[in-house]
Amino acid sequence: MDKRKTKVTFLGFLGILAIGVWFLGFVIQVGAETLNFKAYTYVTKAERAPVGDVDGHTVGFSIRKAFIVFENGEVATQTSVGTSDAIKGSGSSLQYQTITFSDGSTIIIKTQTTLAGTAPGAPTSAKLTREIIKGTGRFEGIKGTGTSTVKFLPVEEGEAGAKGIGEGSITYTLPSK
Repeated sequence: MDKRKTKVTFLGFLGILAIGVWFLGFVIQVGAETLNFKAYTYVTKAERAPVGDVDGHTVGFSIRKAFIVFENGEVATQTSVGTSDAIKGSGSSLQYQTITFSDGSTIIIKTQTTLAGTAPGAPTSAKLTREIIKGTGRFEGIKGTGTSTVKFLPVEEGEAGAKGIGEGSITYTLPSK
């Protein structure tokens, strides 16, 4: 077989492979569902400590609660446990969130968050990327991802941290039954 025929055969194989991968991706996306939501979140416990290397650098731990309203009319509560590393309110956070629905089913999500702010311990907004790591009840076997944004209100006297108003979505698949 000459080099030209080998090259054409190889390119043909790559083309068929690319179409097959595209088709499988399309089939997977067809089965995916998206839940859009709005959330109100607040801090129930927070600890922050200064790092001391630069002005306003803190590392923290927090527990947040949230009330979530989904576009389909369902409501749920959420508990988040996370850590943060920020300078004057800007930095990153890692959280684990458990969303609990009225029937007791849960979705557990790992989030990576980018915080934007101007003062120590007081972010003004956040962008979250989400990875679903587990589900229970009707969400057993769930897989998926999501994103959301949050705008924070100023911390008021006596509050453990900033309240937030956010919106986002999760796109997921469930195993066939």
